[in-house]
Amino acid sequence: MEKFQFDDDLVRSLAKLLEETGLTEIEFEAEGQRIRVGRNSGMVAPQSQAPFLASELENSGEESERHHPGAVTSPMVGTAYTMPEPGTPPFVSVGDTVSEGQTMLIIEAMKTMNPLPAPRDGKVVRVLVGNGDPVEFGEVLMIIE
Repeated sequence: MEKFQFDDDLVRSLAKLLEETGLTEIEFEAEGQRIRVGRNSGMVAPQSQAPFLASELENSGEESERHHPGAVTSPMVGTAYTMPEPGTPPFVSVGDTVSEGQTMLIIEAMKTMNPLPAPRDGKVVRVLVGNGDPVEFGEVLMIIE
């Protein structure tokens, strides 16, 4: 396989596009080469690196969160938003007490904003997603005790 040709100007252009649009990640492919630039992670990696899989998270000691009785999981694939709009406080934070039915975050799927209600009363002890993070079906998003 040919060595990946790193293009500084392309990376700078993609990073500028991320900043202008508010996106957190962008991927570009040309001539069989792929590059992904992520704003929050600071990562720039050729696609030849294996992507991080949810199964790796489970095997890294996070398995207990998946089976925690207070785990709040994603009902769909989409983008999680922890705040109603940019620059506002999050719906909930660690230490907050929530009531059953209270909106904890929003998941955008197919241009539709879907509120995720608290399944029961309790205290938020972990928030496992950030604003704008992609989420998978069944992924643990928060822990309530």
